[in-house]
Amino acid sequence: MGNVLVGTCSWTDRQLVASGWYPRGRRDAEGRLRHYASRLPVVEVDAGYYALPSARNSRLWVERTPDGFRFDVKVFSLLTGHPTRVEALPADLRAGLGGDGRGLLRRGQASPGLLDEVWGRFAEAVEPLRAAGRLGTVLFQFPPWFAPGTESEDTLLARVERTAGLPIAVEFRHPGWWAAEHADGTRALLAGLGAGAVGVDTGQGLAGSLPPVVPVTRRSLAVVRFHGRSAAWGRGSKEDRFRYDYDVTELAAWVPRLRRAARRTDELHVLFNNCCADAAVRAAETMGRLLSRPRR
Repeated sequence: MGNVLVGTCSWTDRQLVASGWYPRGRRDAEGRLRHYASRLPVVEVDAGYYALPSARNSRLWVERTPDGFRFDVKVFSLLTGHPTRVEALPADLRAGLGGDGRGLLRRGQASPGLLDEVWGRFAEAVEPLRAAGRLGTVLFQFPPWFAPGTESEDTLLARVERTAGLPIAVEFRHPGWWAAEHADGTRALLAGLGAGAVGVDTGQGLAGSLPPVVPVTRRSLAVVRFHGRSAAWGRGSKEDRFRYDYDVTELAAWVPRLRRAARRTDELHVLFNNCCADAAVRAAETMGRLLSRPRR
């Protein structure tokens, strides 16, 4: 069975910081990461979606974590077709857009030159992690309107071509990709691109619900992200969509599925994205214990 690493999608979430999970004396930036890495072996850099990461921070993260620790870095929103705040771009790139440098860049508004520059800076920022063996994967999370079809496949190919050999994983938010009539084609598409598929756990029976599958399309790494089972999935505020506290029976039901996936991959990352105080870290630690129990 492959190595299974369980963690969360952020170590800096404001609700987690305010929850008291970080002990006194370890609540500064360095102390938080060192404490997190002493408890869990992998984390997602969710902040990479909201603003470009920096090589300086990546070097600090390497210094503050032990050998074997992994960072999965979420790709900047502009590179996956999400509306992106202009203020999230570096100042020199904002200046090149003209206007007042505020507002949103939406689909089709970013020039190929801007995308090239943004991707180049993103790749430079994660290079210290890759060089140190700490980069798990670069996560492309595509929006709910990114539906199966030739146009989306072409877009996906173009994005993958920018990765320059970095390990990548792809999460689809449109449920059609894993519907019965598309699932085999989706697996073949990602495998052909050398991309890992991201399985998810969400509430079922809702608009935009995703099936609880763990597709393995890349031998080296697979990823599963637990988003919680809020009834507000697909609508409402971010906190409404992801506020959820898993109970042990819900987590235990996933254990056989995760173990089957781990047998088909070298490394499996299980990441919790549910928010509510320390709900994500508690769920991650519980899942880690469940997976470490001997099979009966």
